[in-house]
Amino acid sequence: MSDAENDSQKTDQDIDLTVVLPAYNEEEILGSTITNLITGLDEKKYQYEIIIVENGSRDATLRLARMLGAQLSQLRVFTLPVGNYGAALKTGFLAARGKVVVSFDVDYYDLSFLEDAFTAIGDGEADVVVASKRAPGADDQREALRKLVTAVFTTILRSLFDMKVTDAHGMKAFRRETVQPICEQCVTTESLFDVELVIRAGNAGLLLTEIPATVIEQRPARSHILKRAITAILGLFTLQRALGFPAVKKVLGIGQKKTQIPSKTV
Repeated sequence: MSDAENDSQKTDQDIDLTVVLPAYNEEEILGSTITNLITGLDEKKYQYEIIIVENGSRDATLRLARMLGAQLSQLRVFTLPVGNYGAALKTGFLAARGKVVVSFDVDYYDLSFLEDAFTAIGDGEADVVVASKRAPGADDQREALRKLVTAVFTTILRSLFDMKVTDAHGMKAFRRETVQPICEQCVTTESLFDVELVIRAGNAGLLLTEIPATVIEQRPARSHILKRAITAILGLFTLQRALGFPAVKKVLGIGQKKTQIPSKTV
């Protein structure tokens, strides 16, 4: 369940862009992130909304979000009872009213990516745009172990799940009218929700494009990388079931493998 607050009078036709921002224990930087986003979006003359989806925070994140929402008409606030990144994304995506929807993290956002993705979607060049840490030209400044885990996990997804892009986590943007129905079909949560969404979008024949990402961590990771890797690997079994066991069918030679859609790098 979720509760929407500060629902503005704008209609879908009025809104060009929705920014979805999951927030878990982010009281220290949520205010500065919202300020930076609003300043940048106002400069670019977007008609926009920002959706904060607080989920299970133990600090004052929800109180701060509500305070900001009471002051800023561009802001809508949702809250979930438990910490769940994927559920927060799905809540925000389904509530979005903008023609283009972009997902940022409170500590990881890039208005240059947003501008490029918005243009690609608006020009009909893409339905989904992913900021890839592994695309040619990307600048991933994370520690070596984290980059290795990303490489291994992405290789598994591309080989066994026929994922059409080189990365599924992190910033992404999509055309709301084409991707929202796919979002409704997703059943996984936590970190695999956006993986499932990207794979389903590719399987549905939507146009996927990736933009090289620059990744500079603003703070240490909140959970140990090996713990996250084990959780992700175990989650692949759930993802297999959700998608109809594509890896099993591939190994057994059941069905025809779809033609790989080349990843376009903007």
